[in-house]
Amino acid sequence: MVRDLAVQLGLLGTPDRLQVPPRLATREELERFHHPRYLDLLQRAELGEFSDEHLAAGLGTLDCPIFDAVYRYPSWASGATLTAAEYLVQGRAGVAFNPSGGYHHAMPARAAGFCYLNDVVLGALRLVDAGWRVLVLDVDAHHSDGVQLAFYDRRDVMVISVHETGRVLFPGTGFEDEIGAGDGRGYTVNVPLPPGTTDRQYLRVLREVVWPLVDAFDADVFVVELGMDTLAGDPLTHMQLTNNTGAEVVIELLARDRPILALGGGGYNVPNTVRGWTLCWSILCGANDGLSDYGVGAGGVLLQNTDWLGGLRDPVGMDAFGEVEDLDREVDDVIAKIQALVFPLHGL
Repeated sequence: MVRDLAVQLGLLGTPDRLQVPPRLATREELERFHHPRYLDLLQRAELGEFSDEHLAAGLGTLDCPIFDAVYRYPSWASGATLTAAEYLVQGRAGVAFNPSGGYHHAMPARAAGFCYLNDVVLGALRLVDAGWRVLVLDVDAHHSDGVQLAFYDRRDVMVISVHETGRVLFPGTGFEDEIGAGDGRGYTVNVPLPPGTTDRQYLRVLREVVWPLVDAFDADVFVVELGMDTLAGDPLTHMQLTNNTGAEVVIELLARDRPILALGGGGYNVPNTVRGWTLCWSILCGANDGLSDYGVGAGGVLLQNTDWLGGLRDPVGMDAFGEVEDLDREVDDVIAKIQALVFPLHGL
C-alpha cells in the first residue's frame, strides 16, 4: 500500500526516485549476527518441521508464528536493507528507504516481537564495513532491544531509541540507565516515554536530548527506523503522536547532510502507517518540504477509508489522554536522567 500510494502521487518511478529490486540476504550475511543453529531452525520450520527447540527459539508463538515463507520472507527483507546500504556505500544514492525493514527485536538465536531476522543490525554492519561511523535512531514505539544488544559494547555505532516505556510495553527494556558497556559506554541511549506522550513532549525530547547527541557523535551515516506505532489510534501502543513528528525527524536528519538508510518498523493502524511512511518518503526524496498538502484526499480515495481527508499530514493539536502536567513531569525526569548519565560522556 505504501508503494501504491507513492506511485499514485508521483513519488516513485522517476530517474531520481528509483524503485530498486532487492535480493535475498545470503547465509553468510545472516551469520554476521544470527547463530547458524537458529538459521537452521528457521529453514526447517519453512519445510514444515517443528519441535520444542523451535519454541525455545521463539518460533511458533503468537508473536512469531510459523508460515510458509518464514525463512525466505525475512531474508528478502534483510536483503532489501542490505541493498539499500550498498547503494549508499557505492554512492549510487544519498537516501534509501526499505519500508519492509525494521525488524529490531530479532536476537541472534531467537525470534521475538514479529521479528525473525534483524535487518537493522545487518544493514548497520554493512555500513560499518565501509569504515563509516553509524548512528541508529529508532523512533518506533517499542525499544530497539535487538539492535542495542548487537552494539552495546561498541562506540563506532551509536544507538538512540526513543520509545514508550518498558514499564507498560513490550519488550520491557530500554530504560535510561542502559547506556552501553566497556568501550560502548555512552553510545547506547534510551529515551523511555510515558503513555499518552504527545507531539509537544516528543519534540522537546528530540530538541533537548536526541539532536545534541546526534551532533556530538557526528556520524558518517544515519540509519533511522520510522515505526508508525507511535501514532494516536495504534491498537498495540499508547502514544498520542501525529505523523508530523516523523516528518520532523526526517527533516532534521536531512538538514545534517549525511546519507540516510530509512526503515519501516511497527505500525498496526494500517491506513495511518501507510500515510505516515508515504509522508516521510515524500520528504526524503525531495518531493516537498513536508509542509504541503501533498495527496489531498488520500484518506478517503487512495487509502479506502474515511478517517482523514486532509492529505498525508495528520491534523495538529491532538489532546493527550491524562493530565498534561503529569506527562510533562515524567518527560522532565527522563530528560534530566539522560543528560546526567550520558551527556558528560560526550562533552555536553
